[in-house]
Amino acid sequence: MIGLIIPWVVPLAGVNLPVYRIVLIMTLMPSLASWLTGKAGPVRAADLGVLLYCVWIAVALTAAAGIPAALQPSASYFIDGMGAYLLARCYIRSAEDFSNMVAFAVKLIALLLPFALYEWMTGRAILLELFGKVFPTVELAPMPPRMGVYRVQGPFSHSILFGVFCGSLVALAGSVDVSKRLIFGRWLSVSLLVATTFLSLSSAPIAGVALQAALLIWCMALGRFWWQWKLLWAIALVSYLVVEFGSNQTPVQFYISHFTFDRQTGWYRLLIWDYGSASVMNNPLLGIGQADWVRPPWMVSTTVDNFWLLTAMRYGLPSLIILFVSILSIWTALARKRDVAPALEPYRRGYLICIATFVIVGSTVHFWAAIYSWFFFLVGCGVWLLDTEHAGKPAGRSLRTRAPHGGRRPTRASS
Repeated sequence: MIGLIIPWVVPLAGVNLPVYRIVLIMTLMPSLASWLTGKAGPVRAADLGVLLYCVWIAVALTAAAGIPAALQPSASYFIDGMGAYLLARCYIRSAEDFSNMVAFAVKLIALLLPFALYEWMTGRAILLELFGKVFPTVELAPMPPRMGVYRVQGPFSHSILFGVFCGSLVALAGSVDVSKRLIFGRWLSVSLLVATTFLSLSSAPIAGVALQAALLIWCMALGRFWWQWKLLWAIALVSYLVVEFGSNQTPVQFYISHFTFDRQTGWYRLLIWDYGSASVMNNPLLGIGQADWVRPPWMVSTTVDNFWLLTAMRYGLPSLIILFVSILSIWTALARKRDVAPALEPYRRGYLICIATFVIVGSTVHFWAAIYSWFFFLVGCGVWLLDTEHAGKPAGRSLRTRAPHGGRRPTRASS
């Protein structure tokens, strides 16, 4: 994880390699060996799905630009995606490993905070300046101030990526007890993450933090009741229907246009959605590769602020479906798992909230470079929970009894 916050781009053998990718190259073969030999548990459908997703990217890039031009980006996507996924999948195999990962990530963000505050107040990307004295770094992305202060880029390629990285840990830090591994407690850790995320002044990461906080509060308030998630899904469905039938926008358009600091940015994202979707429909199988997408001349920027849309645009609808189904297979299997030990329930809850938020935030943010790898790392870091069993699980068949007064979770009796 240290490689994620070191912004060097090291020239090596004619190729410019970011530090995190060098780390992934070094760990790829051990991770593959551990996965193939079963040391990381059984091979799961999601494992094969992530692998197939990377292969599909290579096929799409080859079809668009030919083998020579596709080799380097295909290898990069495989290392950044499959490499990061397997690293977490194979080496985070217990509650202790998971807690250590969360605690270490919080420490890294605490380390970044003083530099982020300096950049927030002065506009100087001090980390890039300092690291740039040794090796080239990621490019500076100058942005106009917001509300009289500056958006923090930190060691990443853009301020929005800084916000995504810091904000992605809120649910994990709020669920997993990391107080034994840190000098500050759980809720101080969450407060630190929220404050650091805010320094990015990016609407999508801040909305993601708000969503995670709301879900954590929901769990604390209604965690004793077995129907808590059914009620939440019902509220979500009603909200969807209200937007669908009570607004002149689709739910996706409503979210994209309203959850932004700048209303103009929201409307521009709607245009990106319209023309990007048209690109997908015109090239549904293999996409357009790295080529530019068709849009009006006055839409100068090539940026697509939507990870899921850009994935379909570049590599076709199959790539999007494969990736989404792979993530969903882990998420639903873990959500439906019945024999999770009570001590591991916070780990499951934090992971499910984290991944769900990342997926939603991806509709208004593109994940690239270090954050692309971080996303796949987070997806892989919770698979170990599927291999655990409740030590007190009854040997016989389980029957659900009548719910006690108050509607609390039903008890189980073995037969």
